[in-house]
Amino acid sequence: MKQYFLYTIMALSLLSCKEKTQEESFDKKTYEVVKETLEEKEKKNPTRFIAANNRDRKNLIGQTVVIVNLTNNATIATYKDIALKLSFFSKTNVKLDEGNETVYETLKPGETIKFKTKYFAPKGTDSVAVKVIGAKAD
Repeated sequence: MKQYFLYTIMALSLLSCKEKTQEESFDKKTYEVVKETLEEKEKKNPTRFIAANNRDRKNLIGQTVVIVNLTNNATIATYKDIALKLSFFSKTNVKLDEGNETVYETLKPGETIKFKTKYFAPKGTDSVAVKVIGAKAD
């Protein structure tokens, strides 16, 4: 009976050692796969990972100066040639005009860049909204 108990304990200890080494090698492989799929997702959906925060003001000659801070929230992907859509709104939230701009800079993961443009906005413009409509993954 003692021998049976001893053999059982030895067999269980050997089996438990094998499972740990298999789990460790499995984790390394799955990490690489997950990393690749995350990179693919970030490259395919740049609008989901680039945040645009803007403010606007009038300059001395009556132009609307739009200042945009672009932040890359991706962990792996780097973006360039970021396309923006600017929409001009009245006080009653009616869209008066639209414009497109492209930022020809590279935006690395976690980085924030500042972009400034000037427009002769339509009469009655109260606010400007900026939306990222596309970018190229580097």
